[in-house]
Amino acid sequence: MGASAKTRVEKLREELNRHNHLYYIDARPQVSDQQYDRLMRELVELETAHPEFAAADSPTQRVGGAPIESFVTIEHRVPMRSIDNTYDEAEVRAFDERVRKNLGGEQPAYVVEPKIDGVSGSIRYENGLMVLAATRGDGRRGDDITAQARTIRSLPLRLHGDGDIPAILEIRGEVYMPNAVFQQLNKERAEAGEETYKNPRNLTTGTLKQLDPKITASRKLQFISHGLGQVEPLPTDSYWDWIQLLKRWHLPVAEKTSFAETIDEALKIIHAFATERGSLAYQTDGMVVKVNSFAQRERLGATTKAPRWVMAYKYQAEQMQTVLNGVDWQVGKGGNLTPVARLEPVFLAGTTVSNATLHNLDQIRRLDIHYGDTIVVEKAGEVIPYISQVVVELRPPKAKPIEPPTVCPSCGSKVEKEEDTPYLRCNNPACPAQFREKLKWFCGRNQMDIENVGEALVDQLVNTGLVKTFADLYRLKKEPLMDLERIGEKSAQNVVDSIDGSRQQGLERLLAGLGIRHVGNRVAFVLASHFGSLDALASATAEQFSEVHEIGDVIAECVHAFFHGALGISTVQELKEVGLDPRMERTVKPQAGELPFAGMSIVVTGSMERFTRPQIEAMIVRLGGRASGSISKKTGFLIAGADAGSKLDKAKALGVEVLTEEAFLARAEPH
Repeated sequence: MGASAKTRVEKLREELNRHNHLYYIDARPQVSDQQYDRLMRELVELETAHPEFAAADSPTQRVGGAPIESFVTIEHRVPMRSIDNTYDEAEVRAFDERVRKNLGGEQPAYVVEPKIDGVSGSIRYENGLMVLAATRGDGRRGDDITAQARTIRSLPLRLHGDGDIPAILEIRGEVYMPNAVFQQLNKERAEAGEETYKNPRNLTTGTLKQLDPKITASRKLQFISHGLGQVEPLPTDSYWDWIQLLKRWHLPVAEKTSFAETIDEALKIIHAFATERGSLAYQTDGMVVKVNSFAQRERLGATTKAPRWVMAYKYQAEQMQTVLNGVDWQVGKGGNLTPVARLEPVFLAGTTVSNATLHNLDQIRRLDIHYGDTIVVEKAGEVIPYISQVVVELRPPKAKPIEPPTVCPSCGSKVEKEEDTPYLRCNNPACPAQFREKLKWFCGRNQMDIENVGEALVDQLVNTGLVKTFADLYRLKKEPLMDLERIGEKSAQNVVDSIDGSRQQGLERLLAGLGIRHVGNRVAFVLASHFGSLDALASATAEQFSEVHEIGDVIAECVHAFFHGALGISTVQELKEVGLDPRMERTVKPQAGELPFAGMSIVVTGSMERFTRPQIEAMIVRLGGRASGSISKKTGFLIAGADAGSKLDKAKALGVEVLTEEAFLARAEPH
């Protein structure tokens, strides 16, 4: 069995790495997310059953390990310098003149790349294996973000090559958040009544500062190479050829990177890109012009601030004036009302803009915006249309200010303002608009993962009355689906099959999908683990909810209100009627005395012999404890394996009890 398992592990790793490259580098996915997840789950199960096959470059290592205690500062072998930039074409020509003068009249060739608006980082490979990642920091020292970088799926953990990969290869580039991911995160936060993020770059910075790599992994960051640090040996003198090598080694490089023989050609590329950049999946704010020859770069050198062989041309922020025609109040799955401005259509940064978010009441009042106002709209971070100001002198006579609605635009129920917040809420749990958004959430990948039921189909299902409750999804037949727009017999069957397949999802996913206020995927997992069934959840008191670790009083009240309200009671009853009543092994037993680690915070570190660290952490939770990632005076004890490192030192310094794996297992066994 061992040999066949090893063969299957190697095959799965190869297949998952190939699909990562197809999806994130080539943009040519060949399998669905659901198929990819099945392959990943199989590999995780095999590696858990056969820890002897563990490997640092396995795709399973991308999902994020235990949280780190703090960031370690590292020194860059080659400094990460900033670069000079300009908004003036004449200065780009002056840059070319300086380069030719310093090269004794030689005409350099240039490479012109998009300037990605992300966070600069450095990725180090040794003998083809990723060993270190760091932020730019002050240029000489940065933070070690290796754990975070390993979650970036466009970055290979091991390079692909035919013996031509340098022994030491340090790639410089930009970590960024794709526009679509940023917009989805903001949409979810707006629906939850939370403040939205300002732009993808700021969110990327915050994501890389997360001590828990699992949070980083959930944000789906990406990376684009644009330079190099220490490389031994350097295989070419041409940066253009270097880029081709990066592609061969499966490292991501920027679209629209071009070669230019002269500065005139470079400027033509810059002007052409100005009309194309809005269509890219990531933010850009300019183009970078680099001397192609590494030897010429060496001769040109650098000032105390920046290299002399590179110049960034940045585009002016694009703004347009247009007229506010009206305001729609959109209802999210949690009942929050979000104001959306309806604009006279205007072409901006590559797209026609006819709507812009106004966020909330505070934003409306800050702008002092009136119906019919001439406003200035721009794209925040080149992504989201944003009203930056009102041209007050062009305000029409008798223009009326925007007033918040008093009733929900969907169901007509009274709208209430949340205390000490700028948010309005419809508290009618049966609101049709809320259900529409909840159904989209329910079918989402991280909830019930119903692959063939997207937003457009949800709209049709709700508009036609085919689906009025979650349970109605599971009553759907093929024939009525075929009456919907663009749904043929095969598509209808795929929808029915996908819905039926979701019956296998666990209690935590079902609970997350119900759209209960303040209950996301993590809270759903905690509650499902604690209570184990829908019946147990439905019968629990608010006090019992609040006693669960990680569940505060506000969440407890919201969960209790759902399960004891008319809508929640009918939802649970109907789901059980259509066969959805998943159970989950409880991690907390009724009698605390039967739980040897009840209420204890326990840390696992180092390499174990009999079990993997995740398996031991699962035992801790099942026996009433909490698997923590950091040592403190409140830590119950530390389980230390081989190569325990700094956590063991800290535990000893704080006087925290230290157990071996065998001692822990002995303590875990019932007496």
